[in-house]
Amino acid sequence: MAEKARKARLYKLEGEKLVRLRQPCPRCGPDVFMADHGDRLSCGKCGYTDFKK
Repeated sequence: MAEKARKARLYKLEGEKLVRLRQPCPRCGPDVFMADHGDRLSCGKCGYTDFKK
């Protein structure tokens, strides 16, 4: 799959505002998104994991 198509799934356009659909990593910053694994969120870059309650 093309790089642009993958990135397009991480954002949503509401009117003229671009909204992020995934949470950014608190360690890596706003450029890296956390992956949603159902019971936890994890960063593929630094390995940070946040368990859902």
